[in-house]
Amino acid sequence: MLFIATDGEPDALLEQPGEFDAWVQESAQRGIRKVGNRLQPVDDATTVRLRAGEVLVTDGPFAESKDWIVGFDIIECDNLDEAIDYASRHPMARLGRIEIRPFWPTEY
Repeated sequence: MLFIATDGEPDALLEQPGEFDAWVQESAQRGIRKVGNRLQPVDDATTVRLRAGEVLVTDGPFAESKDWIVGFDIIECDNLDEAIDYASRHPMARLGRIEIRPFWPTEY
């Protein structure tokens, strides 16, 4: 999974026209990207916690951070090197940051 995050120190201030569409199109051609989407701003977040059997709901984000997850992509790659290569092509690798996180294997 790719977590797409903002960054206080982007390499460039603005995205180039069509670069996100080109990245998604490349993924379709390579069969890598399974699903992905942008997220609403952090002001629209709701945080849910369960403490001592009580559900606690907080409006807005709970984390104190300058960086925020702004989107995600589920990808399927043969190895980490392929995932790194693909993530490095995402416009947010230049404008923000990409965190690659493998799924934990589920055994049923």
